[in-house]
Amino acid sequence: MVEKFMLLSNGVKIPSIGFGTYKSGNDEETAKIVKNALNLGYKMIDTASFYNNEVGIGKGIKESGIDRKDIFLVTKLWNDDHGYDNTIEAFNKSLNNLQVDYIDLYLIHWPNKLNAETWRAFEHLYETGKIKAIGVCNFKIEHLEELKKTAKIMPMVNQVEIHPFSTKNNIINYCKDNNVKVVAWSPISRGRVLSNELMIDLSQKYKKSIVQIVLRWHMQKGVIPIPKSSNENRIKENIDIFDFEISSEDMKAIDSLDEGDDMSVTTPPLNTIYEEVR
Repeated sequence: MVEKFMLLSNGVKIPSIGFGTYKSGNDEETAKIVKNALNLGYKMIDTASFYNNEVGIGKGIKESGIDRKDIFLVTKLWNDDHGYDNTIEAFNKSLNNLQVDYIDLYLIHWPNKLNAETWRAFEHLYETGKIKAIGVCNFKIEHLEELKKTAKIMPMVNQVEIHPFSTKNNIINYCKDNNVKVVAWSPISRGRVLSNELMIDLSQKYKKSIVQIVLRWHMQKGVIPIPKSSNENRIKENIDIFDFEISSEDMKAIDSLDEGDDMSVTTPPLNTIYEEVR
C-alpha cells in the first residue's frame, strides 16, 4: 500500500510523488506548467537555482491559487555557492526569486569539498525555521558517512538518479537504514524505458502506461519520483498511479533491468554546464 505522503525523520510530511521542473522554459512557460501541475493534484514542486526558473516557479505558485501551506517546495544550492556565508546568501536569493517566506526542503545539489561548512549553514537555516527540512543530492554513501562526522542534523533526503536501468539499491538500503528518504530524478531514464520489452509487456498487463508502471515501481520501493512534463495530459497521467499495485514478481523483474551503475557520476566542475545535470 502506497500512501500519498511519507514522513521525514523530523516528522515533516513529504508527498510520495513530486513534479520536476528542469528545462521548463522561460518564466511564463514555467509559471503555466507549475500552475497546471498544482491544479492537477501535485503537492511537491522541485526546482534548483541552477535551473534558472525559480522566478517562474514562484509566479506559478501564486497564480495557482493554492495555499502555500499545501505546497511542498524544493530548491537546491548550486556548486558555486558552497561555504557558510555563500550558502546563506544563495538561500536568501532563492527565497526572493520564489517570492515565499520559507522553503520546505533545501538540498545541496552536488557533493563538494566544503560540504561540512555548507551543511553548517543548512543547519542554521533549518533551526531558524526558514527551511522545514534539509537534504542532499547525488551523494554517495561515502559522502553521507563523511558528513556524519561533523553534522548535528543528518540529511532528511538524498535525491539521486534512479530508474529501472540504475536501481541503486545499495543507496536505497543505506538511506532506509539511516532514516533518509530517497527522491529519484530522471525516473523514466529520459524516455529509454518506453522501448523496453518488459515494460511494454507490463504496460499491457496492468493496463497502465509504461511511465505509470515505472513511477509506481519507484513508489513501491519507497522512493519518491519527480517526473517532469510540459504536456497537460501526461502531467495528469503521471500522478494517476494510486489505484493499482505491481506484484512482487514483477517488481523483481523490473529490478533485473539494472545495469549496475552504482553512483559512478562525479561532481561537475564549478561554472560548467552539463546537459544531464539535475
